[in-house]
Amino acid sequence: MSTNSLWAIPLGGLGEFGMNMMALRFGEDIIVIDAGLMFPEQELLGVDIVIPDTTYLKQNKSKVRAIVLTHAHEDHIGAIPYILGDLNVPIYGTQFTLAIVRKKLEEHGLLESAKLHEVETGQTSTIGPFKIEYLHVTHSTIDCVALAVRTPVGVIIHTGDFKIDPTPVDSVPFDLHAFARYGQEGVLALFSDSTNVERPGFTPSERAVVVRLEELFRAAPQKVVVSCFSSSIHRIQQVIDIACMVGRKVGFVGRSMVDNTEIAHGLNKLHIPDGSVVRPQDIRSFDPKKLVVLASGTQAEPMSALSRIAVDNHRLMSIAQNDTVILSARIIPGNEKAIFRMIDHLFRRRVLVYYEGGRSAPIHVSGHASQEEMKILLQLVRPKYFIPVHGEYRQLFRHSALAEQVGAVSGQIFLLESGHPVEFTADGRAFQREPVPAGRVLVDSGSLEEIEDVVIRDRRHLSEDGVVVPIIAIDKHTGMVEIAPEIVTRGFLPSEDGQEIIAKAREVILRTIEQSSPEEKMDWGVIKEKIRVDLKRFLNKQTSKRPLILPVILEV
Repeated sequence: MSTNSLWAIPLGGLGEFGMNMMALRFGEDIIVIDAGLMFPEQELLGVDIVIPDTTYLKQNKSKVRAIVLTHAHEDHIGAIPYILGDLNVPIYGTQFTLAIVRKKLEEHGLLESAKLHEVETGQTSTIGPFKIEYLHVTHSTIDCVALAVRTPVGVIIHTGDFKIDPTPVDSVPFDLHAFARYGQEGVLALFSDSTNVERPGFTPSERAVVVRLEELFRAAPQKVVVSCFSSSIHRIQQVIDIACMVGRKVGFVGRSMVDNTEIAHGLNKLHIPDGSVVRPQDIRSFDPKKLVVLASGTQAEPMSALSRIAVDNHRLMSIAQNDTVILSARIIPGNEKAIFRMIDHLFRRRVLVYYEGGRSAPIHVSGHASQEEMKILLQLVRPKYFIPVHGEYRQLFRHSALAEQVGAVSGQIFLLESGHPVEFTADGRAFQREPVPAGRVLVDSGSLEEIEDVVIRDRRHLSEDGVVVPIIAIDKHTGMVEIAPEIVTRGFLPSEDGQEIIAKAREVILRTIEQSSPEEKMDWGVIKEKIRVDLKRFLNKQTSKRPLILPVILEV
């Protein structure tokens, strides 16, 4: 690896949604941009979260100088507690981002040893050969930044997640001037968010939800429950403002909702008028006509507040006929089944439910740029090289095509996937290089343990074909079977169909033991394997299933 060239190494977030992570390397120094997680697909049984494979960073541990964060969403910060054990390096982020990270690290008992550096927009940090300026961008949470990284071979801009909101709730606009300033100076490469590239036009402003929410609040005959992402502080602010405007008080339920509103309020980034909050323990007895409740659980997560409310199993509140529930969040692909099941439960209780639909006044707007905003950014920055990030392959492909159409990229457009680095040389050229180790690590969040692929394979095997446990009592002196083998099955065959097959399986086991030599009979490991192989062949032939077979031998 050349010491005077810059390597950009995507370790997650390209060709997938979530797990956003990118390393920038110059010589003996590496900085990491973001460290996100993604939630598992249904077939990853018993997996709580999925994080990027950090083998490359572990191999170059002594060179990693810092992790720099763009904003506080889980797909950008969620992996931090799981990788800090191996890479305890300084973490740079804005005030709200670090407050959320601090809470996570505290829960995992890692806060004492963590090195957190708070930064502000417009400020510059120098980390090894990298000078990083933090540029304010608008998104669906607060304190979001893009990174302008000055390196010895040129300036790299990483947008993080963004949209260009002309009327943001906090009145702090997207810093178009900073992007234009870098564009005039000359940008070597732009790494830009591709999430919404399939949407034409502009993404509506965060304020666009006010009209419809106010209309629904005023029309609501009983209490109103609004569910949104707990990190959407601007959305929460607007719900509080509208509730006060229509003469209702606000309650908060759900751990993440309570935690995040407390953090944002403590940092003075969420303004809650005095006397406007109903304590959680008072929600149940409060006049429903004067109440708005903010609840977490927009994606119908199994133990979330809204899921419990929907089945009337929440200790702080219940839902009744003519209550109003507003889902002010997008339905994340993959979660549709669970969300619509939850909505069905609400309708069964004769609740008025409103969720993302085709009305002109929206109840939710995206936090990501649509095509026209992407074009504006490309025109402002006019990079030499362009690399779309954050999205599945089709989104990266379409963002590449959009950049080509705009004609603002003077050099090459690179369509990369996670693990595929680009090298930028001192003379301004760029080359795609051999892949580095990258992929997914499956985590059980209860234990912080990685789950091996083989475990997932076994779980899938069990879920599809069940388990068969033959129990054989063998006399350790004679090697003879004392009593007929017992066979326990779970999830394999219904008992009425299985009796005949189980009887024949016993004969297979006895025959296997009979045909074994005295030495084999004395070696439990060998005899177990022989029984497993013969039984597997027999059951597969009889039933076309391949259950997990776990022979147990009892010495008598």
